[in-house]
Amino acid sequence: MPPPTTITHVLVIGAGAMGSQIALTAALAGYTTTVQDVSPSQLDDAAAQLRERTDKMVKSGKLAAEQAERAHDRLAFSTDLDAVAPAADFVIEAATERLEIKKAIFARLGRLAPPHAILATNSSTIGSSAVAAASGRPGQVCNMHFFNPVLVMECVEVVRHAGTSQETVDTALGLARSLGKAPVLINREVPGFVANRLMGAVQKEALALLAGGVASMEDIDATAKTALRHPMGPFELMDLVGLDVVDYIAQATYAATGDPADAPDGSVAALVRAGKLGRKSGSGWYSFSR
Repeated sequence: MPPPTTITHVLVIGAGAMGSQIALTAALAGYTTTVQDVSPSQLDDAAAQLRERTDKMVKSGKLAAEQAERAHDRLAFSTDLDAVAPAADFVIEAATERLEIKKAIFARLGRLAPPHAILATNSSTIGSSAVAAASGRPGQVCNMHFFNPVLVMECVEVVRHAGTSQETVDTALGLARSLGKAPVLINREVPGFVANRLMGAVQKEALALLAGGVASMEDIDATAKTALRHPMGPFELMDLVGLDVVDYIAQATYAATGDPADAPDGSVAALVRAGKLGRKSGSGWYSFSR
């Protein structure tokens, strides 16, 4: 890896909910930040949503109006990866959770980004080892997994693969801290990393308790909150994360392990098939006014 330089320009690939919030977090922390996406309409939506978020933060007193304006001044949006990648010191990919798409992105970044740039994937299910070779710079590749909502959640899982350099790990941890996050280092790739495995274990038990008629969904959630001091119950959390995401994580974990204990839950899959994805669709385990 070439000698490190100070990170001044962060490039985020993907203007969805995760990518756009990662970008705003970086801009609020003082970084020149670019969001790249192939869809102009997605970029327009992201820009509008981020403006709405900062307006609410200013109105609630969580952010000064001047800070919000400076952050938006640091934000840029582009469909042209060829144009923006050469200026990036650190790239965070937050595109669709499809391996072939991520490999193609990392192959392009390997050619376009400057030699010193670190390339991270925000994926919660695909280890960076799966895309590292495509980049041509495997030592500078890692996972940097943020949690939704990025502007609120402190944890960032920095996951190294077998070939990730210590310098890359240290830089990713340092960047996360500079964003006001509390990074954790995962030294070996395992399906689901740490947070999703812990969350999955609680969810699995909650689903079994519900299926067995031991307690209602509401009382299971209440127990998690009042006895375990969780901020929300497992069913509430699934609705917040998105049941499609919960199901996808389970499918990816099962595909990686082949362990029947990791098989996706049928009741979650049924809700997804019915279009009940949680808060974002208006209903999931619970119903929400939209």
